[in-house]
Amino acid sequence: MDIVCLGEMLIDMFPAEIGRRLVEVSAFHPKPGGAPANVAVAARRLGARTAFIGKVGDDAFGQHLIDTLRAEGVETRGMRVDEAARTTMAIIAMPDVHHAEFVFYRNPGADMLLRPDELDETLLNETCALHIGSVSLIAEPSRSATLRAVELARKAGALISFDVNYRPSLWPQPATAADTIRAVLPLAHVVKINEDELILLTGGDDPVAGSEAILASGPQACIVTQGARGSFFRVGGHESGSAYVPAFPVKTVDAIGCGDAFMAGVLNRLVSDGERGGWREHLTWLYLRQSLRYASAVGALTAQKQGVIPALPTAAEVKDFLART
Repeated sequence: MDIVCLGEMLIDMFPAEIGRRLVEVSAFHPKPGGAPANVAVAARRLGARTAFIGKVGDDAFGQHLIDTLRAEGVETRGMRVDEAARTTMAIIAMPDVHHAEFVFYRNPGADMLLRPDELDETLLNETCALHIGSVSLIAEPSRSATLRAVELARKAGALISFDVNYRPSLWPQPATAADTIRAVLPLAHVVKINEDELILLTGGDDPVAGSEAILASGPQACIVTQGARGSFFRVGGHESGSAYVPAFPVKTVDAIGCGDAFMAGVLNRLVSDGERGGWREHLTWLYLRQSLRYASAVGALTAQKQGVIPALPTAAEVKDFLART
């Protein structure tokens, strides 16, 4: 397996209109979502072998999410179904194409109830990379399940990818989120973070100083996403360095999920040789700079359609886009 993603898979209730606040939207349309699941599907469309580990409810939405992964070619043997809890929903409004408002229905949602003993350890022992986010770290037992998965995958030599993906409304307070996330940073090899999250963890939004602080806590590479302005990365080690990578100018229809698509592009490049441990040779300044350009193309294509999974491009579409740009 190239990439295993672990965490929340849920139903995103997308707004019928863009340009309205949450209480002003006239209707919502259900679509499969959840950041780690988006990465799993996006990376699969780019050609990687992917699997998803998570939990959904024993309801129509839960079965729809499992069916969606299977239809996309994502391995689902790590999925679990909870008979007592409902599949989590996220109600979304978009005041403009670059910003979103979220209300989550998960008290508790099934994704919060994944236990350590429910992990598919074979997947974790055999994968080249494990991708997680912070949402599964908020509450037990999913926090312990996530940390156990990281422990198993690291021991097996996998790349650990961590998307901070801070959702303020899900945490009791910002300080709790910051402390929990900081505790996981030393376990990750690659960290993806946006400017607001950089403020949360480091106290400032400067990507140069912020990425230095992130790497000082243990990761080997830090990627700071900056929306339509592009991204910044810093990598340590014997081929260390940093650089800005500009975004591709496109007409944005919906920016939700572009960061997940972007991260799938990065991971797809890092594990492209299919060898466990081969990612270590790819954590260099030149290779990451090339990888972020590729990832930016994946994100740009995703931004041009509404919804996340329906908008994710194939490897052929990305290749064609880069050839024309």
